[in-house]
Amino acid sequence: MIEVSFALLALLAGALVYSLLSIVAVFRYLSVAPPAKASTEPVSILKPLAGLDDGLESNLRTFFEQDYPSFEILFAVRGETDPAVAVVEKLRAEYAQIPSRLLVTGEPPYPNAKVFSLAQMLAVTGNDLVVMSDSDIRVTPDFLRRVSAEFGVPNLGIATCPYRAVPGSSFWSRLEATGMNTDFISGILVARMLEGMKFAVGPTIVARKRVLEAIGGFDRLKDYLAEDFVMGKFAAEAGYGVILSSYVIEHHIGSANLRQNIAHRLRWARSTRRSRPAGYIGQLFTMPFPVALLLVAVHLEWWPVLPLIVVLRFLAAYVASARVLRANLNWLLLPLEDLIGFAVWIAGFFGSTITWRGRRYRVLADGRFAPIAASDSEA
Repeated sequence: MIEVSFALLALLAGALVYSLLSIVAVFRYLSVAPPAKASTEPVSILKPLAGLDDGLESNLRTFFEQDYPSFEILFAVRGETDPAVAVVEKLRAEYAQIPSRLLVTGEPPYPNAKVFSLAQMLAVTGNDLVVMSDSDIRVTPDFLRRVSAEFGVPNLGIATCPYRAVPGSSFWSRLEATGMNTDFISGILVARMLEGMKFAVGPTIVARKRVLEAIGGFDRLKDYLAEDFVMGKFAAEAGYGVILSSYVIEHHIGSANLRQNIAHRLRWARSTRRSRPAGYIGQLFTMPFPVALLLVAVHLEWWPVLPLIVVLRFLAAYVASARVLRANLNWLLLPLEDLIGFAVWIAGFFGSTITWRGRRYRVLADGRFAPIAASDSEA
């Protein structure tokens, strides 16, 4: 029992330090002034699509309405019967003055279908500066001006955009958005402060085409589930700059039900555990509330630590969500999100299979993944 109590106290102390670090990391990030010099470099926007996301037309429309002198938009679908095709063609006709193109790729030979779509689009663009953005993203008209200006820095290869999660109508969607807008961004900011950006994350990444080709192209990324993470990792290892952009995008996550929400969380946890094993274990320090509850369950007399933990936890969450993301949170959901996140974190240590867009895959030890037959058993 003494060993358990000591371990819980050590974890709680580490979680408190992490909360303080996350607050400092926010202000370190905010202290970097956006570049003042504008850019007119041509940009290619790459949009891999698969089906109809909630608000797809509104999402895509924001990319056609960019206040930028020279850009094109490329879309990719697997087949002509994909329902996203009608939305794309409607917008292409409405914004005929914007250069755009729709590619039909066929069934992907890569485990990561998104990477295959990106590879097909990248192959037909002549612009060096590319924006890879998922279908559930919305931006303001100054998006391209902001991110292109950041690439005035020599040797910059990758910029990853922080995102504000916008939930759908379901309770589970609002709960997940709470975690994304607090814990996820805090983790990125702390890693950025302590070791620099040596990875990329999120549903919108800006990159140099020549840098992508220099690190092996999408062929090198095709077997990874977290292709965004390793894209930044490989670029940093090759000596290129990787930054966290000053531009915050909107990530509309839809209205997932409980089953879909848990499947998504487990997919992320099992991928992260293999992509960043040490970082995954370290996530325990991002969970002061569940750790404090465990400590009080063992030693009831330690209950006075709970108010301190709650105050610091809420303060760290507020600074990250309000100052960086400008997100509106339902603060009553934060303790519940912490408890569910803790349970999913534990579950992430078990099993190696995931479900993604209706297909089952096995995540391998190095972060790669491969499709599995329906007859295969759960690991």
